[in-house]
Amino acid sequence: MLSAFIFALLTIPTAAEEKAPVQPVRLALMHGVPVKWDVEANFKVFLTCLGQASAEKADIFITPECWLDGYAAPDKESTPERLRTIAQDLESSEYLKQVAKEARERSMMICFGFSSIEDGKLFNAAGLWDKEGKLLGVYHKTHLQRHDLQYSFGEGIPVWSSQFGTLGMMICADRRWPETVRTLRLEGAKLILNPTYGFHGDMNTAIMRTRSFENQCFIAFTHPEESLVTGPKGQVLAQWTGDTPGIQICDIDLAAAKDDNHLRDRRPELYGVISATKARE
Repeated sequence: MLSAFIFALLTIPTAAEEKAPVQPVRLALMHGVPVKWDVEANFKVFLTCLGQASAEKADIFITPECWLDGYAAPDKESTPERLRTIAQDLESSEYLKQVAKEARERSMMICFGFSSIEDGKLFNAAGLWDKEGKLLGVYHKTHLQRHDLQYSFGEGIPVWSSQFGTLGMMICADRRWPETVRTLRLEGAKLILNPTYGFHGDMNTAIMRTRSFENQCFIAFTHPEESLVTGPKGQVLAQWTGDTPGIQICDIDLAAAKDDNHLRDRRPELYGVISATKARE
C-alpha cells in the first residue's frame, strides 16, 4: 500500500507540467491576391479560407500583410486621407469583432493583417487573437520603406504568451533586418508569424532559411503568392506558390526549436556597434 501511495505521488503532474505549452502546432497560411481598397470582398475571401483551415483543424491561421484593405498603401492613388477610410479602429471595427468571433467559434488562433488607426495615427498592423477570441495584441510594422511612409513607425518588437508558448510577429520588410528575428527569439519566441506582401522567391527563401537557422526557430512567411515555413535547422518545411485563394497547411513541432548553440554561445559583449544609430563609413 505504501509503495502504491508513493507511486501515486510521483505521477501527480507538477504545476510546470500542467502549464507546459502544447508543442505540435498545425499552421494554416493563407494565400491569394486581395483587391486594393475593397475590404468587403477581401473579408469574404478570408472567411472562405478560414473555413478551409477549420476543416483541416488548424491551430493558427495567418493572413498576408494588410489583407483586409489589399495592402492599399503602395497604390499610386493612395493618400493618408484615403487610407483613413479603410483603416480599422481596434474598438469599433465590425470586421475585427468578426475576426474575434471566428477565432472563438472555430477555436483557432488568428493572425490578421489590416491598416489600423490608433490615437489618430495610421499603422500597418497585424492582430493576434487566441482561441477564445481574445485579442492578445497588435503588432505595428517597424521598418517602413518608401511606399509605407503614410503609416507611423511601430515602436516595439513585442512577443505574446499563448497556449503554444511565446509567439512573435513581424511584417514584410521587418525580416530583412536580422535584429528583428533575433530580438523576438531572445524574448522567447520559437515561432514567428510573418504576414507579408513584398518580394518573394529564391532570395527570400534563402533569407528566411537563414533567419530560422541562426535563431533556431520556426518562421511562417505568408505572402499573397507564396506560403513558406522554415525550421530551426534552416530547412524548408512547406512551400507553395501561385495566386489563387486558398491555404497551405504545415505541421510543426515547437520542441524542435532548441537553443543548441546559436543563442547559448553568443558574445553580446562584442556586439555594441549593432545598437549604434549610424553605421560606420
